[in-house]
Amino acid sequence: MDPQLDPMKDDLPLMANTSYMLVKHYVLDLDVDFKSKVIEGSIVLFFETGSQHRKTSSTGSECCQSEFDQSHKMRASEHCHIPVTNVSACSSEMEYNGFAVSGEGEEDTSDESGNHSNSEQASGISSSEDCCDRENHGNEDFVLVLDCCDLSVLKVEEVDVAAVSGIEQFTRPAKLTDVSKELGNLRNHIVHELVALPAKRWEEQLCCFTHCSQAPGCGELPFATGPWSLEIRKPGIGTPADFPHAIRIWYKTNPGGRSVAWTTDQSGRPCVYTMGSPINNRALFPCQEPPVALSTWQASVRAAGGFVVLMSGENSAEPVQLPEDILSWYYYVSMPMPASTFTIAVGCWQEVKQQSFTAALPTKTEFSLPSVQADFSWHEAMCGHVGYPCRFQNPAVSWQAVIPHRVFSPCCLVQLCEERLLPLIPQCLSAAFSTLGTHPFSRLDVLIVPSNFSSLGMASPHIIFLSQSVLPGGNHLCGTRLCHEIAHAWFGLAIGARDWTEEWISEGFATFLEDVFWVRAQQLSHEEVKGQQQLKALLRWRRLRDEVQNSEEELQVLRPNKESTGELSESGASVVKYGLKAEKIFMQVHYLKGYFLLRSLARTAGEASFLLSLRKFVHKFHGQLVLSQDFLCMLLEDIPKQKKSGLTVESIFRNWLDTSGIPKPLLEEVETWKECQLVRQVRGEVTKWIQTNQRVRKSSKKKRKQDEVIFQKLLPDQLVLLLESLLEEKTLCPRTLQRLERTYQLREQDAEVRHRWCELVIKHKYMPGYGDVERFLREDQAMGVYLYGELMVNEDAKQQELARKCFASAQEHMDASSAKVVTEMLF
Repeated sequence: MDPQLDPMKDDLPLMANTSYMLVKHYVLDLDVDFKSKVIEGSIVLFFETGSQHRKTSSTGSECCQSEFDQSHKMRASEHCHIPVTNVSACSSEMEYNGFAVSGEGEEDTSDESGNHSNSEQASGISSSEDCCDRENHGNEDFVLVLDCCDLSVLKVEEVDVAAVSGIEQFTRPAKLTDVSKELGNLRNHIVHELVALPAKRWEEQLCCFTHCSQAPGCGELPFATGPWSLEIRKPGIGTPADFPHAIRIWYKTNPGGRSVAWTTDQSGRPCVYTMGSPINNRALFPCQEPPVALSTWQASVRAAGGFVVLMSGENSAEPVQLPEDILSWYYYVSMPMPASTFTIAVGCWQEVKQQSFTAALPTKTEFSLPSVQADFSWHEAMCGHVGYPCRFQNPAVSWQAVIPHRVFSPCCLVQLCEERLLPLIPQCLSAAFSTLGTHPFSRLDVLIVPSNFSSLGMASPHIIFLSQSVLPGGNHLCGTRLCHEIAHAWFGLAIGARDWTEEWISEGFATFLEDVFWVRAQQLSHEEVKGQQQLKALLRWRRLRDEVQNSEEELQVLRPNKESTGELSESGASVVKYGLKAEKIFMQVHYLKGYFLLRSLARTAGEASFLLSLRKFVHKFHGQLVLSQDFLCMLLEDIPKQKKSGLTVESIFRNWLDTSGIPKPLLEEVETWKECQLVRQVRGEVTKWIQTNQRVRKSSKKKRKQDEVIFQKLLPDQLVLLLESLLEEKTLCPRTLQRLERTYQLREQDAEVRHRWCELVIKHKYMPGYGDVERFLREDQAMGVYLYGELMVNEDAKQQELARKCFASAQEHMDASSAKVVTEMLF
């Protein structure tokens, strides 16, 4: 049975039949209403016939999809806001009055009663089990299936792109001799010509998409919605080639929809943003979710004055003032990306301006990578992706170490962002550039999102979301997380996984590269780099060990589909294994095992050679989707040392990617990390604290004067290791905990350190620290879920009351997966 037809409750179904029809461009036109907590408007989708069904249409015309011309010229100037344009109709009888109406002579696709099918209303459409994989032969209507949930679809219509003034350039007479005069085929021919424009004409193409999206409708299309899909048909049309290639969907989101979060920011002002939901964007707009559906998009979004709209577009939008104090924001992208990368955040964000400081860029010679510059013969090769304005082929940006960037936050965090975050961005961007070369994206916005964000960070094209948890306590956590998200520009965005179950391709690479970027941003010496990376490896080893001991084995496998990885059904539909499992969102196994695999490969090859191979991989595969073997095969071919060591793709699959538990090669390295200087220093401090605790326990209340012990200053990661080591002690006295907090000022440290402090507070029922736990659960929701379980497991009435109190105040705005996991812990 096809997996899409009987998905397990923990699997995420990808229903879109992308093998039949493939979205090439989206045009969104939306209004954001904070009173009703609804986003409402329309989306126009432009299609090409899918790869499996580029075959003869019912009229006998051969329908094929030509790839974009392999031209890679960078745009010379930024695209301006595209205003609403006049649309002239082909026929004088055609009218356009907001909602389009059918022109005279066009077949009205409604039934006799005028019913066009809303929601689960009967429309003669087959269920997904009938339509997704069938060949659509005979008299059956072809059914277009889109990924969709939590949306109210109001109307679906075909768009009359032939009515657009000036569209004649796409209907040249020479072409028409091979195309039926029937208007439906003419419209499809126009769309085909439009999406096939070469990359050098991308601005013209974008403008044409705008005009076509504003064309009138020419007949409503029956539709039906299911739990995970929107199904659309046109009566009498039995093949994808003949199905309308430009359709408009009028819809509105559900206030409880799972793709966006309606909440308040840290200043108490309303906002809404895409928070990285497990279901991605299908509750924001109907789309094709499978990664193979790479598309461009443009969006006009209107919101009340005072609100700022940020999106994952490549332009820095300037608002256009409309009547009634409404602002319109326009964004676009010219690089085809999966629909899951679309990101929006609407709120009263304030831009953080550079005031008194000048961000210092690294200048040391060792910051660069001379070995990477040695041979550019591989760099000169043409790109392997479909055509778009590719930065890797633009010499003007090939030495741009720092791309234009902005920072936004709620007004109450502006000063902290100015002091902590803004100075780090150019340093981290420059470090990333020195490692991997050309930045895949032309600009970057960084937004501090509300406290209900369930992660420390999330990267999308041209924009990064960061949790407020990265700001307090020095620049270490802020810098490392920023480096992690910047790394996703290359691994996760410019290069994506063809099968979403292979998360390690994104998260493992970003975790490995965050260390490389961060030590370069700090300009550390070779010895400092070695020590910090060994300390970090030990901390991650401990985390992986704990996770393996406390999670289901099937969730520990990096390639759960094994030899079936990347396979799709005939229709293109599939499922993401364990994609809806609530606890999976909190697991780090794909980050950690992926990181350790790359670290092991780098150790075998030598770091310089390994980083050079990463850079070559980026140049070869940017703009494309990959599987694990694409990277591993290239690496083994590129670095002879890897082959000599006996490594093969099969052995890496066997030892690292296809099995649960701790990879065997890791067990040999742990002892080495334990003996590095930074770790030995922590062990010495742990001994001092254990001895101090013993003396405190033995001393009487009258005899509290003790010889003063001198404790050394520790780095943030050393503090984490110290507190984790002390957590292994059975008992720590209240006076020991009090002194521990005062010695290191634990309440002022970063969130990683404060999390371990809260664990100590809970384990030892240290009541003076309960306020710290409450504050952490309120302000650091991205990391606090685990603490709810700790509060409950002790079976202490006061701790359980604290857990329920904190959850009651946070539940309304908490991420759905987090709320589900916490609910299971508490009740």
